[in-house]
Amino acid sequence: MQTFIVLLRGINVGGHNKLPMKDLVPLLKSNHYQDISTYIQTGNIVLSAKHNPEQDIKKLITLNFGFTPSVFVISVSDFSTAVANNPYQNFDGKLVHLYFCQAPIQLNLEKTQKWQSSTESYHIADNVFYLHAPDGIGRSKLVANIESCLGQAGTGRNLNTINKITMMLEDNK
Repeated sequence: MQTFIVLLRGINVGGHNKLPMKDLVPLLKSNHYQDISTYIQTGNIVLSAKHNPEQDIKKLITLNFGFTPSVFVISVSDFSTAVANNPYQNFDGKLVHLYFCQAPIQLNLEKTQKWQSSTESYHIADNVFYLHAPDGIGRSKLVANIESCLGQAGTGRNLNTINKITMMLEDNK
């Protein structure tokens, strides 16, 4: 068995794509996943599986909840590398966001410069986009247009959530 971090994108947002973790966990257990931990209702899961669970989890959610979310599966090694590469670790956790993508990021600089505010800074390492947004992301034009800048879908988590997932991984050992 191998440990994976599973990030679900676009669930439980504004009353759409409802997926209570209390309903998902027993479903995952009945499909032979082990050591399952979740954090808040936005789809942060740590679990053990024999193989990458991306397609299986998509299928389970589609069949049981009636929609298909984007599922990002990250190995412990890749997640640890992403955490270690974060240049904004010492900033307020709610002001730092990590956007995970499926493939290495080929940033559209023209769009990024168009939408980036004067206070925002970013860093890219492989398939992770790190953003420090000291004014928050609620009104950030860069965040509102992030996928067009990244050139692909991604899912973001703030540093507080990343730190909680890191603690979940420690508890899962």
